[in-house]
Amino acid sequence: IVCTKYRPPEDLRLKDVEKPSPRDEEVLIRGQAASINARDWRFMRANPFLVRLMGGGLLKPKYEILGVDVAGRVEAVGRSVKEFQPGDAVFGDVFGHGSGSFAEYTSVPESALVMKPANLSFEAAAAVPLAAVTALQGLRDKGRIQSGQRVLINGASGGVGTFAVQIAKSFGAEVTAVCSTRNLDQARSLGADHVIDYTQEDFTRNGQQYDLILAANGYHSISAYKRALTPKGIYVMAGGSMAQIFQALLLGPWMSITGGKKIGSVSAKANQKDLVTLKDLLKAGKVVPVIDKCYPLSEAAEALRYLGAGHARGKVVITMEHNNKSRAA
Repeated sequence: IVCTKYRPPEDLRLKDVEKPSPRDEEVLIRGQAASINARDWRFMRANPFLVRLMGGGLLKPKYEILGVDVAGRVEAVGRSVKEFQPGDAVFGDVFGHGSGSFAEYTSVPESALVMKPANLSFEAAAAVPLAAVTALQGLRDKGRIQSGQRVLINGASGGVGTFAVQIAKSFGAEVTAVCSTRNLDQARSLGADHVIDYTQEDFTRNGQQYDLILAANGYHSISAYKRALTPKGIYVMAGGSMAQIFQALLLGPWMSITGGKKIGSVSAKANQKDLVTLKDLLKAGKVVPVIDKCYPLSEAAEALRYLGAGHARGKVVITMEHNNKSRAA
């Protein structure tokens, strides 16, 4: 799926390009599945404009092939690769390596990959990397999560949120999930101890306070989140509107200095160590990817439109069509 200009999804094209060749430290993956993230939507449209200044490319996309999450089989390896060999089933995050995952073949450094657990399908594995790493780093690194803490996940039905609920439970936290009416049962099935229907109740005004709040889809002001924190509580923004992003970046440090409550944000940094941590949780069944819909590669534009509408429950996955040579917009 080629994106040569900043454009809406209907202008994307499925196109034959040269098959990548792995460098010495790289692995060539025959992709089986990829998943879509909000990052793909933002980098496709350069919305917000800040994307252009954050490595996306000033006048046009720096990387023409979208997609950061990948799962597939190793096709070939570079001379320096030691961890993998042809035929291995792997998954990982390819962001920043120049070869996007919305393609039949992707070439990335071996350090971006881990072995796929046998109990996980390629579609499920592809749903993991960026969203789950964001949840893990937000809770563990930024939120300093501890067993027994009261943790609230706002936006518990989305890609990051569904992983955050499960990861927080794996740390031994008492988890409250905030989502819409139709997603309450899903949140309970993922292990949430309490659920709040945001269409019926404002958790920032019900008098309850939490040791850690992870906002995977923030729509409250920082002051409202701060009101819902315990005296030493931590708020971590993992997604939201531009207003919330700027509030967290500009006001967060000042608000953290002026009181015991901490305000911050998380932007996932892919690394193999965290992927191994997640692989172990997946293998043990403590974390299960939630997939809303699967689309073939030829319908990637429709998949992006669906994600952009903002109603996805869990992850949206793209599957490859190695035996289907049809080409469509």
